[in-house]
Amino acid sequence: MPQTALNLIAIGIFLMTMTSLLGPIFNIPPVVPAALTFGILSLATADTLSWNSRGVSLLLDLFASREQRQRIISHEAGHFLTAYFLGIPITGYTLTAWEMIKQGRLGLGGVAFESATLTNKPFNIQEMRLTLDRFCTVWMAGVAAEKMVYGDSQGGAEDREQLRQALNMAGLPEVGYGQKERWAQLQATNLLTRHQQSYEALVEAMKQRSSVEDCYAVIQQHCDADSYQLTIDN
Repeated sequence: MPQTALNLIAIGIFLMTMTSLLGPIFNIPPVVPAALTFGILSLATADTLSWNSRGVSLLLDLFASREQRQRIISHEAGHFLTAYFLGIPITGYTLTAWEMIKQGRLGLGGVAFESATLTNKPFNIQEMRLTLDRFCTVWMAGVAAEKMVYGDSQGGAEDREQLRQALNMAGLPEVGYGQKERWAQLQATNLLTRHQQSYEALVEAMKQRSSVEDCYAVIQQHCDADSYQLTIDN
């Protein structure tokens, strides 16, 4: 079951627990928490089966706080900036569930990559490994960006799953997945730190829903400032 549906189920269980505890105090009939939980679980199940969890995503997006929305932008800007510097073409980005649904995708936000240009020619083994490393770094860049800005990360479950699926398809042993994930996150953190001014400018551009081309230009405009800052720090 998708993570958004699981989140809604967790909310339902929480509401049932709270109404059960507060019921005797406020004279709430026992049938109320049971009916409330049944309704939420039925909604999550029906939405998962018939609408591929789009309704749940919209519901969670509707009640997202300002900090949660800002975290989504910070997270996706991490993906965007890292992909830019690693040479992975970007075709678009979304920052809300509705924007994702209009593009036929699921989630609360995402950056879309053009991978065909990277795989339309035969790769040797070394090139394939380098390409996998680049994508792993981009996938973990959202988590790295959140930790850089907030000190922790609330998103990234889907990113980790993509990374693990890619490693599995590449035939790598599962025992090394955790190490690869940590390595990719460290690479992303180093890149974001080196280009922090570009990152901060990109976040502001994405808030304004600037085009991919305009976001590219914003990053490039701040590259010199990042280089100057690194010179001073060293």
